[in-house]
Amino acid sequence: MQIPAVLDGFDVPSAVARMLDDPVLWWQAVGLFVEHFSEWEGRWQAAIGEAASERRQVHALRSAAANIGADRLAASAAALETVLLQTQAGESVLVPQALRQRLAEDFRSAWRAAAEAWQKTPLSPEARP
Repeated sequence: MQIPAVLDGFDVPSAVARMLDDPVLWWQAVGLFVEHFSEWEGRWQAAIGEAASERRQVHALRSAAANIGADRLAASAAALETVLLQTQAGESVLVPQALRQRLAEDFRSAWRAAAEAWQKTPLSPEARP
């Protein structure tokens, strides 16, 4: 099995380094990301309008994206999360639609790249968590 050294939209070397320089561990995390976030966009869309619920959805995505090296996605999620935290704190801040649009685009791009790569190179059953 050949784990990808390059994945569009991902900083693979940094992510692997954070995971004890273990590419298999990183690849397991990518597989979990693909699986656990396959329905994320629908859950997120359903949470829009309720700042706390939306922030939880965005925070989970931000954390997972940062973990696997999807830096652009993590940055988009962090930007939106910051604004959502302000609204939760009672500040009268409008959430720019452009932040949500950017997050949606970055999510689709990162998830699709990860899912396509995972489909081509899944871990053997004994290597899965």
